[in-house]
Amino acid sequence: MSRFETRTGVIRDDTKIYVNGQWVPPLSGTTVDIVNPATQSPAGRISLATAADVDLAVKAARTAFKTFSLTTRKQRIGLLQSIAGVYSARRQDLADALTEELGAPAKLAFEIHAGGGLRHLRAAIETLEHYVFEHPQGSRTAVRREPLGAIGMITSWNWPINQILSRIAPALATGNTIVHKPSSVTPFTAHIIAEILHEAGVPKGVYNLVDGTGLEVGAAISLHRDVAMMSFTGSTAAGIEVARYAAGSGTRMHRQPGGKSANIVLEDADMEKAVSECVQRLMLNSGQTCHAPAHLLVPLDRLEEAEKIAAQVAGSLRVGDPQTDVHLGPVASQRQWNRIQSLILEGREEGATVLIGGEGRPQGLKKGYYVKPTIFTRVESNMTIAREEIFGPVLCILSYRSEDEAVAIANSTNGGLVAYVQSASDERAARVAARLEAGTIFLNGVGEDAEAPFNGMNAHGREWSEVAFDEFLDTKTVIHRRAM
Repeated sequence: MSRFETRTGVIRDDTKIYVNGQWVPPLSGTTVDIVNPATQSPAGRISLATAADVDLAVKAARTAFKTFSLTTRKQRIGLLQSIAGVYSARRQDLADALTEELGAPAKLAFEIHAGGGLRHLRAAIETLEHYVFEHPQGSRTAVRREPLGAIGMITSWNWPINQILSRIAPALATGNTIVHKPSSVTPFTAHIIAEILHEAGVPKGVYNLVDGTGLEVGAAISLHRDVAMMSFTGSTAAGIEVARYAAGSGTRMHRQPGGKSANIVLEDADMEKAVSECVQRLMLNSGQTCHAPAHLLVPLDRLEEAEKIAAQVAGSLRVGDPQTDVHLGPVASQRQWNRIQSLILEGREEGATVLIGGEGRPQGLKKGYYVKPTIFTRVESNMTIAREEIFGPVLCILSYRSEDEAVAIANSTNGGLVAYVQSASDERAARVAARLEAGTIFLNGVGEDAEAPFNGMNAHGREWSEVAFDEFLDTKTVIHRRAM
């Protein structure tokens, strides 16, 4: 990464793309500024590459696959360990870049965002050490798991480090090569990750990074007939479009959709603990988390108690400059800010009650894409804010009269990515979880597990853990003439 001078100061120059082990300028295309959401000033610049650049990247990946697919388990473990070592040395660089491009508070950026990437690398190393790539089936047959080829990856802007490493780690561990289009909202961390892979000794062509728009670069990767699989994270609508492109070229699909996750607080739960944790978890990363508990479902006769707790917690959260000790920085972009403001207004107009927050910036913040921590209550399940993924620091509280009604409300939302259940009884929480249509369910305040499968119901494939390895492999059956 280099830097250059502008009227607003020194900013990042990430105008080259990474193809076949080299940083090169795109064959053609324009440059665009990347805006720091806390200051609304340019923080850097990238190039918007074209389909011609994608073609070169795919060719490099296909060529590299011929040898990288034949590497041994020991060689790939060594490579991942080298990547983890360089990553650890560059962890602060990643966190600093993320604060600039996403507006994540510095502590959150270092501990959770950058820390999550390292966890995925370590989990991949551990899984690779014992993963079974071949096993006998009967006396004459061997079943092998072999890498797919060149993997196309499109990653999202809200947790960019996590999304990149949770895919790159298993893809490399299983012997695949990669053509990656990061989000144009948060490209800085992707460029640093490319530098890390290069320094760690990833062979040329094994990883390629091509910046650009979804309509140009994203479509070119998805439609390319030499791409073996598309791995996509983003909105449900965009994922459907990528899947449509991939289907046209016969490419298999690996996709994480968006979500509108419900958090059911049963009547026997510790309301103070359950509601406080829900608000804090929703507000983390300024609400820009696909599996945030955006719906808080509480018993009708405890609604007022829940409202009071939620308002107190939200009111205690500090919003401001992400370089300082705050809970929330800005949201990622002007577009995201506008969308959140529009949905907050629509919630009011449809009759929901604003307990705290609302439209506009928090008091004292005149610049930056800051959103007030907002709590809606008396929300009905047919309201727009109950059905749309707001993707901001906005919590909706809904009430229910019975456990059956709570389950029905939770299952009526779009996505089916995750759900949450709170109860004094782990056994009761588990019984309710069995009725919920969600790919991952968190019981009684537990956190993520990088060694467990993750994704939504009816999604294309799973992420994390040994199951993620399965997604990046194909099955080959070899039948021998005689018993082995």
